[in-house]
Amino acid sequence: MTDFLLLAFIFLMAGVIAVPIASRLGLGSVLGYLIAGIIISPALGLLGVDVIAVQHFAEFGVVMMLFLVGLELEPKLLWEMRTRLLGLGGGQVLISTVLIMGIALLLGQTWQIALAIGLVLALSSTAIVLQTLNEKGLMKSDGGQASFSVLLFQDIAVIPMLALLPLLAVPGLMHGGDAGHAESLSLVDHLNSWQTTLVTIGAIAFVVLAGNYLTRPIFRFIAAAKLRELFTAAALMMIIGVALLMTLVGLSPALGTFLAGVILANSEYRHELESDIEPFKGLLLGLFFITVGAGINFALLQDNFPLILSLTLGLMLLKAAVLLLLGHIFKIPWSSRWLFALGLSQAGEFGFVLLAFTVANGILPEALAEQLLLVVAMSMLLTPALFILYDRVIAPYFNRAQDREADNIEEQSHIIIAGRGRVGGIVDRMLEAAGFKATVIDFSSEQLGRLQAFGINAYFGDATRPDLLHSAGITDAKVLVIAIDGKEQISKLVEYAVHHYPDLHVIARAVDRDHVYQLWALGCRDIIRETYDSSVRMGRSTFEALGISRAAADKMSDIFWDADRRSMVEFADVYDINIPPHENEALIAKVRRVQEEWQPELLGKMSAIMEENNKPDDEP
Repeated sequence: MTDFLLLAFIFLMAGVIAVPIASRLGLGSVLGYLIAGIIISPALGLLGVDVIAVQHFAEFGVVMMLFLVGLELEPKLLWEMRTRLLGLGGGQVLISTVLIMGIALLLGQTWQIALAIGLVLALSSTAIVLQTLNEKGLMKSDGGQASFSVLLFQDIAVIPMLALLPLLAVPGLMHGGDAGHAESLSLVDHLNSWQTTLVTIGAIAFVVLAGNYLTRPIFRFIAAAKLRELFTAAALMMIIGVALLMTLVGLSPALGTFLAGVILANSEYRHELESDIEPFKGLLLGLFFITVGAGINFALLQDNFPLILSLTLGLMLLKAAVLLLLGHIFKIPWSSRWLFALGLSQAGEFGFVLLAFTVANGILPEALAEQLLLVVAMSMLLTPALFILYDRVIAPYFNRAQDREADNIEEQSHIIIAGRGRVGGIVDRMLEAAGFKATVIDFSSEQLGRLQAFGINAYFGDATRPDLLHSAGITDAKVLVIAIDGKEQISKLVEYAVHHYPDLHVIARAVDRDHVYQLWALGCRDIIRETYDSSVRMGRSTFEALGISRAAADKMSDIFWDADRRSMVEFADVYDINIPPHENEALIAKVRRVQEEWQPELLGKMSAIMEENNKPDDEP
């Protein structure tokens, strides 16, 4: 028990200390976890910790992550991705495998070993890439969506790889795999190929049918107990059960849980599942990244440093070149193309699994596998640095000189809308309905392609670029509507527009309450929280559901709206952009004072309206 507590304390302390420091330095949480693992590696060695065993446990975080990704995808959307799944994903795996195999043959390996190396190193890290893309808000970009397509295809490709690799076994190496054949639970070990296929199809069919017909009544039954911990336990039970079933039939547990997530994407329990699983996913992924850093064999790395470094850099350059080629073929914009290429250039966490599998089955010599393990770990360790390189050097450069130049804006308007997505699209439609013509700018070529299919005109370009704003006519514009995604991008555009065009009316989309204060501090005075209006309307509907008339509910909503607006202005006046809100003593004191002073007044007004609402119609 003491050993477990000490080990848990070391892992948690390493993450809690290293990750905030790395985030403050702009390095991202993934690199923070990797560095934490490297730092505690000597301590784990002294304690005799089996880092690989811990890593296998932590890999369940990847399984949970793919379940959550699946929850965000409807089956219809997945079908729409089929071209990119097969084209980008299939092309990347095939071309990378062939090229890596060719290089291994030139280095003197047999064709069986060379093919095995090619298959193992063709995969990329789902955990690192998706985590980093989500952190940086790049998941919805062209490069993020292309990366997701490739990663999803790779996870599917692991299944045929596990079936193919044993056929490459070298008789002279089979003695090295005896330990790998310990008895384990399996439903397909003693079946022939067609029986295995039937069992596998049956397992997938069971997941589909259970997801469609069993999960709702089960969750409904559990929800009736009104104990959140039971719902959390049920969610974990479902994910572990699907992962276990997939493992028993020889499939990837990550693929199985992804499929379960897709099936539940339309479920009314989707958001509850997301909120319950998210903390476990985050902790296990963090533990996984720590084990990657801690698992680096520094003695072997020191003895073979030039070779390992050369192989790692060579692998990343080769995969990046393949991805750039595919990005060109599929017409991904230049900036997103580099995100796509650099983000997926590493080897992946499934490489650890496949390398252990190849040694156990006598496919690769153990000494070679240990060197390849270092290559996989080193490439993953370098990946966060590549994302930083993209953020700070490559993206700014290619935003200025990209494959598709920003459109030449010939028709200028006194209204400019930055972003034509969920928010900007509604604003544009309202203006058009009233006879106003706006200049609309969007930075997603795919989005513009969809709009053009419906005859909607918009200009391609990055609205945060001063030169593009100038060509859009910002000098003579009366209104700038900022409806783009991402806090940083919105704040950047607000700061520029307010500072350089003080007479321009800037209407900015705010992501949340803290973002409102930030935009206010930057000088914007017309700020719309993106979910606020709908939330107030839901509150009004709740009043009506409680028996309050529509007229009274409207009045109560207006009173709350007015009070909240006045309080926001008071809070914004003491907001400091350089101090986190929960550490700003002046803001905390102001919030408490306003609540004490305004709450009785607000309650009195609301009560008066409800009393009036409850009077009989004939009462004077």
